[in-house]
Amino acid sequence: MTLPLRSTLGAGDQQLTVYDWPLSEHHPADTQRGTVLLVHGLGEHMGRYAHVAQQLNAWGFDVRGYDHHGHGLSSGVRGTLPTPRRLLDDLARVIDHTRDAMPSHTHRLILLGHSMGGLVVARAVAEQLRPVDGLVMSSPALRTDINWLQKMLLATLPHVAPQLCVDNGLDARWVARNTQVVQAYKTDPLVHRKISAALGAWILDQGEATLDQAAQWHVPTLLLYAGQDRLVSPEGSALFAQRAPSHLVTAHVYPAMYHEIFNDPEVDQVFADLRAWLLRAEC
Repeated sequence: MTLPLRSTLGAGDQQLTVYDWPLSEHHPADTQRGTVLLVHGLGEHMGRYAHVAQQLNAWGFDVRGYDHHGHGLSSGVRGTLPTPRRLLDDLARVIDHTRDAMPSHTHRLILLGHSMGGLVVARAVAEQLRPVDGLVMSSPALRTDINWLQKMLLATLPHVAPQLCVDNGLDARWVARNTQVVQAYKTDPLVHRKISAALGAWILDQGEATLDQAAQWHVPTLLLYAGQDRLVSPEGSALFAQRAPSHLVTAHVYPAMYHEIFNDPEVDQVFADLRAWLLRAEC
């Protein structure tokens, strides 16, 4: 497995751990296709995406990722959201830093976000946070299934105890159908199960806001989602695909897959669909 180069961006409570998987210096210059910026999901970290980076490298992309605030090796209390825009502000910082390091202004930058990360990159595009050349959403958290008690708590707690953290309630059995992946997830010391009231409310509110804005989508987008997802609702992705402009959004649903489509048994099909879109999007 390809090991990333790790560095830090910022300091103190603003410190983010950044991961880079650069193309080899021997990679032919005429097949260098751009940079993909990976954005991970709730409770996990970017170290779990080395195999995705390796595939992207093979197709001619430099790859970068980072750990969210309160996740992985970055600073912050696990699962908290200090300000409503913290996740977007951090993404903007990483995009700016990445753009500064790119070889030229013509170098393409594509965002690829999974689960909560899929929601973060979607909000970045919806709000035109920074110019990007393409967007990939993997099982994005556009809609989540919560019960009446959770709805009631999320209607009150963000106002009285926004940083109060509870168990995120995610059942690891539904991460993927690959039992080795599930076991590695459960024993990974950098995976945590915390979520604050503020973060939970942000995910719910911003997911619905993204669905409301789907018809005004303006960036070429690939949407990949699992049909048997129990961690986020596939209905959210289906609604987004239905509402968004069909000439800009390409959607693939994998009916048998669980949440982590890059870790499920039919991942070769996912990679094939991703590669085809990335290469076609160059035209």
